[in-house]
Amino acid sequence: MSKFKIIQYRNNCIGCNSCTEHAPGNWEIDATDGKANLKRADGKDDVFIAEISELELADNKRAAQDCPVGIIHILDSKGKDISFE
Repeated sequence: MSKFKIIQYRNNCIGCNSCTEHAPGNWEIDATDGKANLKRADGKDDVFIAEISELELADNKRAAQDCPVGIIHILDSKGKDISFE
């Protein structure tokens, strides 16, 4: 099964909740600041990265496409951004 990566630029999150609606298994809203947290992610500063399976891909691509501030990107195993394909 192919592995994909989600990259989140959290500082620019506006907490619209779109990602949690599309992919609740990967996203949650933080009660302290109202921004989205990428579950199972490793991060530094405002950039968080998590691996997802092919089964999680479609829901997370919808989350990326519906994010009004464009802070979610999906990369394939070669590092190509496939968020909007």
